[in-house]
Amino acid sequence: MAEIKTKATKASVDAFLKRAAGTRSADCATLVAMHTKATGAKPRMWGPSIIGFGSCKYRYPDGREMDWMEAAFSPRSTDLVLYLSVSFPERKALLAKLGKHRIGKSCLYIKRLADVDLQVLQQLVERSVAAAREQNA
Repeated sequence: MAEIKTKATKASVDAFLKRAAGTRSADCATLVAMHTKATGAKPRMWGPSIIGFGSCKYRYPDGREMDWMEAAFSPRSTDLVLYLSVSFPERKALLAKLGKHRIGKSCLYIKRLADVDLQVLQQLVERSVAAAREQNA
């Protein structure tokens, strides 16, 4: 079985954001604050481009486990990508109130934070963290 590439690293979050955030630096600062509030953890690089907060054991249905982050985001070239849990009941209702976004299974894609309701986004992040913690309790 292949080894997972997304692991916590010792790379500097600040240095990464200076290189990657560009015109989105204010949005990234807001996301760092939002995720820190939700997790109580400092940001840490996971792989070369994901800023993760907290850590937990992710369990696959077959019983395998890996270290993973409780919450995370990445400033990609076209979108801000937030990694959310798919397993909390309020998810669909909160996404309906969020504003302009796209969604994948566990990825939330936002062009800029001005396009969304920040209070709703904070609730999404907080509920996602709570769901991750419940799942790994």
